[in-house]
Amino acid sequence: QVQLVESGGGLVQAGGSLRLSCAASGRTSRLYVMGWFRQAPEKEREFVAAITWSGGSTGYADSVKGRFTISRENAKNTGYLQMNNLKPEDTAVYYCAADLSRWTPSQASRARSYDYWGQGTQVTVSS
Repeated sequence: QVQLVESGGGLVQAGGSLRLSCAASGRTSRLYVMGWFRQAPEKEREFVAAITWSGGSTGYADSVKGRFTISRENAKNTGYLQMNNLKPEDTAVYYCAADLSRWTPSQASRARSYDYWGQGTQVTVSS
């Protein structure tokens, strides 16, 4: 089992920045991938970014490329999502997710690939 706890959400003006954190506990030694997803009201959950826990390979949704950066700090069992140049359309509940399977990049962009999820943190970007 892996437990995930997000933090760092909040209210920010358009053009601003936020950094989300995802602290993992439990069977972290077997983690393979951590992902970030978001869900806006009345919309489906969508992929934002993912990173392999050991090698640090990353993938991003086109909508956030060049603005968001995913990273991890293995010693602290914590993943991060640095979000710059935020836009009102980035407003959503952001979830971190983790899995032990060796997913391909395509598989890692799918919510159903992840067994473990955090509780979510609200990000609101005002115009």
